[in-house]
Amino acid sequence: MGIVIVEVCNGNAMMTLDIETILEEEFPEVAVLIHDCLSFCGLCRVRPYAIVNNKRVFADTPEQCLDKIRQEIKKELAQYE
Repeated sequence: MGIVIVEVCNGNAMMTLDIETILEEEFPEVAVLIHDCLSFCGLCRVRPYAIVNNKRVFADTPEQCLDKIRQEIKKELAQYE
């Protein structure tokens, strides 16, 4: 398992992307966990989001959210350099 955990709700708009494959191929240190529900229903209905090491990351589109997730992953990995 990775040192950075990205959690995604399978009912969220982020699932329109193959986020698991994208992130795990780009960042070997990342583990993507797909959950049935992350209990953020209000946020889940409104916009794409994920949780990166317990921090919520969200945006207006899945692509923008993916970019923000990448930025957060890079911040997390910088702690281990």
